[in-house]
Amino acid sequence: MIDLDPLVVGVIAGMVLVTYATKVGGLWLLGRIELSERAEVGLEALPGAIIVAIVAPELAGGGPPEWAAAGLAAVVAWRTDNLLVSLAVAMAAVLAFRAI
Repeated sequence: MIDLDPLVVGVIAGMVLVTYATKVGGLWLLGRIELSERAEVGLEALPGAIIVAIVAPELAGGGPPEWAAAGLAAVVAWRTDNLLVSLAVAMAAVLAFRAI
């Protein structure tokens, strides 16, 4: 049996609620305003930009396994145009390359 600190559980539950509220609030707000074409293009590029912002520092400090996995992920992203599949392939590849 795992002992959970009620304070930790409360903090996690609070973070879940705040995260959900910001996502729902953003979607609600976007449904009520007219976006310019430029803003829509920017929002469509946002997930990839966030991923690059998270991954780039790790790649800068990484070695050959991380760079090989990033290259493989880039190829998968280019061929599938699916960010989730690319991330899954990259995570599996970096684990496999580090084990070699």
